[in-house]
Amino acid sequence: MDTPSPIILAFLPRHLPPLSAPDLTRLQIDRTSNAAAARRRPGWRRWALGAAIVAAVAGVVAWRLAIAPATVDVATVTTAFPSQAFTVLNATGRVVAWRKAAVSTKATGRLEWLGVQEGTRVKAGQVIARLESLDVAAARDSAQAGANAARANLAQGEAELRDAESSYRRAQDLHAKQFIPESTLDAARARLEKATATIASLKAAIGVAEANARSAGVAVEQTLIRAPFDGVVLTKNANVGDIITPFSSAADSKGAVVNMADLDTLEVEADVSEASIGKIAVGMPTEIQLDAYPELRLLGEVSRIVPTVDRSKATLLVKVAFAEKDARALPDMSAKVGFLQRLPAAGERGAVTAVRAEAVTKRGEGSAVFLVDKDGRVKRAPVTVARRLGDLLEISGAKAGDRVVLSPPEKLRDGDTVSLLKK
Repeated sequence: MDTPSPIILAFLPRHLPPLSAPDLTRLQIDRTSNAAAARRRPGWRRWALGAAIVAAVAGVVAWRLAIAPATVDVATVTTAFPSQAFTVLNATGRVVAWRKAAVSTKATGRLEWLGVQEGTRVKAGQVIARLESLDVAAARDSAQAGANAARANLAQGEAELRDAESSYRRAQDLHAKQFIPESTLDAARARLEKATATIASLKAAIGVAEANARSAGVAVEQTLIRAPFDGVVLTKNANVGDIITPFSSAADSKGAVVNMADLDTLEVEADVSEASIGKIAVGMPTEIQLDAYPELRLLGEVSRIVPTVDRSKATLLVKVAFAEKDARALPDMSAKVGFLQRLPAAGERGAVTAVRAEAVTKRGEGSAVFLVDKDGRVKRAPVTVARRLGDLLEISGAKAGDRVVLSPPEKLRDGDTVSLLKK
């Protein structure tokens, strides 16, 4: 029989009787039975705890989703024109003047005076610049003096002619009376013929002298640079002191002094795809919008179609004339051209308030939009829909610049906070 362990005996009460072997056996720990019991214990408590945690997390997520602001897309209420409803085609282009010129001169010289700046309006024939002209003016004066001398010589020759005619008549009378010989009459006749020939020579000399004077005058006139037509100076290319020459390739020389255009001949050159050119016809009404002034719409019409295709862009150049003039239209401005099916009526010329069609919702009575303020809060605003303008709807009840919700969710209500969709 195994004896009890000294450790066990130390914890036993001293007054107890000694234990027998069977009793000591019962006091031993049965480790095998405890392990088996642990293996047989059910794990439902752990599963229940896990399920509770999952349910709590799902509930929190659902609650957060329920109170989270809806993510929406927004658009801006804008202004539109009723003509968009019957616009056949839109194109872009530039404002140009078909009557324009780079003003220069045939003469070569130093620019002495410039009397215009950019934006100056000039009349046809007005002197806008002048070159130094001392040399050509002196040549003109010399030629005019030569013409005057030729005319004086002619006057002297005519006096000689009159004297020769008188002498010849007297010689004829004296010869008839046999007072002078035949030779004297012949000398008087020869003098008359010589005086007559001299007159013809002097008249020819006057023609040459006057031609030289005119040539010298043209040279002086060429030092005066004049406007070829009524228009506006667009650019100034030279300053006083610059050398002006018809061949501006010369070093430190200028060709054109100014560039100008007749603003009454402005038109729009628009590029139209060759696939769409069949929709365009000469005389077709148009509406011209300048990029610099979006609110300005000017009527026009197709004046001509240039019969040449730009192979690199597959487009044709369409010239659109302004039927309405406006001083704000300037050369080289960007413009948009709307080709219309018909001329707009008087009530279709003004801008109206419009919004994308998907922003208008019909819930309950009437139509409405949801306006979004700067804090992301929405407000339901009733609107009245007038007509469709392409992809837009003309409305009243909102103003241009307001932000509205596109395709508002069914759960969206007045006063809700929304989150804007990032693009």
